[in-house]
Amino acid sequence: MSAPLEIALALIESEGRYLVARRPPGVPLEGAWEFPGGKREPGESLEDCARREVREEIGVDVQVGALRAVVHHAYPDRSVLLHFFDCSIVSGKPVSSAGGELRWASVDEMGVLPIPEANRTILSVLTRTTRT
Repeated sequence: MSAPLEIALALIESEGRYLVARRPPGVPLEGAWEFPGGKREPGESLEDCARREVREEIGVDVQVGALRAVVHHAYPDRSVLLHFFDCSIVSGKPVSSAGGELRWASVDEMGVLPIPEANRTILSVLTRTTRT
């Protein structure tokens, strides 16, 4: 298997809820809810990737904060290295560029939503930090 795809994801929190987007029909993992973000371009920092992807996907500018977690996950056809960053919106109102759904969900709500397996690990991290 080739090197894992590096992906930067934004953990945008407001009042105990995190912004998640539903993957549109016709794409891998369609219908699943996930944190905004995407694949890092060659030569791009992970922080810049998170900023770019959030701007492209939901039309807001974010300040990228601390790296909360790094998760490696192997799917049958590829492996991914997910970098989860704490982010805050500095301008704009979240709107899905793909016309998909966006919602603010608590960690408990995300526990029952269909979420890609690679994203599930972060829920335990968020549970520990939200409830302490």
